[in-house]
Amino acid sequence: MLLHELIDPVECIMPNLENIFHPFKSQQLSAMQTNQTIKQRLFSLDALRGFDMFWIIGAEEVFHSMGAVTHHPFWEGLSAQFEHPVWNGFTAYDLIFPLFIFLSGVSTPYAIGSAIAAGKSKNALLWKVIKRGLILVLLGIIYNNGLQIKPISDIRFMSVLGRIGIATMLGSIIYLYTKERAQIIWFTALLVGYWLLMKFTSAPGFMPGDLTEAGNFSSYFDRTVLPGKLSRGIHDTVGLFNNIPAISSALAGIIAGNYLKHNNDAPSKKSGMMAIAGLLSLAIAQLWSLDFPINKNLWSSSFVMHTVGFSLLLFALFYWVIDVLGYRKWAFFFKVIGMNSILIYMSGKFINWSYANKGLFQWLSDLVGDPYNAVAMAISVVLIKWIFMYFLYQKKIFLKV
Repeated sequence: MLLHELIDPVECIMPNLENIFHPFKSQQLSAMQTNQTIKQRLFSLDALRGFDMFWIIGAEEVFHSMGAVTHHPFWEGLSAQFEHPVWNGFTAYDLIFPLFIFLSGVSTPYAIGSAIAAGKSKNALLWKVIKRGLILVLLGIIYNNGLQIKPISDIRFMSVLGRIGIATMLGSIIYLYTKERAQIIWFTALLVGYWLLMKFTSAPGFMPGDLTEAGNFSSYFDRTVLPGKLSRGIHDTVGLFNNIPAISSALAGIIAGNYLKHNNDAPSKKSGMMAIAGLLSLAIAQLWSLDFPINKNLWSSSFVMHTVGFSLLLFALFYWVIDVLGYRKWAFFFKVIGMNSILIYMSGKFINWSYANKGLFQWLSDLVGDPYNAVAMAISVVLIKWIFMYFLYQKKIFLKV
């Protein structure tokens, strides 16, 4: 059950976000209501997390294979959407990472909030949050470097899991010790503060506000402070400094989670309000990108608003279809993935999935023949991973962090 346990606002840029999620006032719960809240779980949250992970356990390779085989503009266009831009820009593949952080934030009021309601102290929960964050950082280092001992200069310390750990840890700490209004202020202040830092600073020898790979302050900070190596030499795609705006990605999910858990609006209205907030976020992102381009490498403030917008729209859709309308059976496939997302992510470092795929489905490749055998094998490896996760799901084996 992964991650269930992962300044004044500038109103001209972030207009009246409080009204989008108003009100967040905590309700006086009876003992029975408190128990119901503790047990409450969003099926849509696990399903969307699984949908998110589905694209990086091998599903994207189906589109790459179709593009390579057919050379048809439709398939090549889809394939291109599963490649990251070199610097500025945005593709569908760029949404996977921040969506996961957003969903981790959504789960926070349900996990931590319910623990507080059950009587656990904030100090005990603080230690739990910190421990979880540090474990994810450690798992990220293992993912990048394996288990072999290396010189520090050869170790890459920053990672995808590390960012999830740091962003959700700090977002959860803010949640623990602030009210909903203050969380919105933190969300805004971190994005605006990061924008201003990047706008008025740069690497030595570059003009203030330089946002190139060599000239931006975030990459310079990482080159100066981080030990070991960076993924691109002069820049790390998940560096240390740009964890600042990544905290806002988690806080956006926390704000949405607060709204879902505490607001008395009808569930159908909640999905509609999240969709409206998503559209507003996308509009803000487009305006902000005129000065601070949408850039995953820098985790720019406009990138956060852009991905928060899409995350809200997707979550609103999944929540409406699954938790409001009650159509759940179709989403079970994704829920199985979402319940063990870190495990399947880490598994590639310890399980030779390609070897297993060939051993079980080489006959299918031979049967299909060239050129579509590559597509068949791309599909079969996803199937093998899902069967593996389904087995763990049936046995109630989950990697808890």
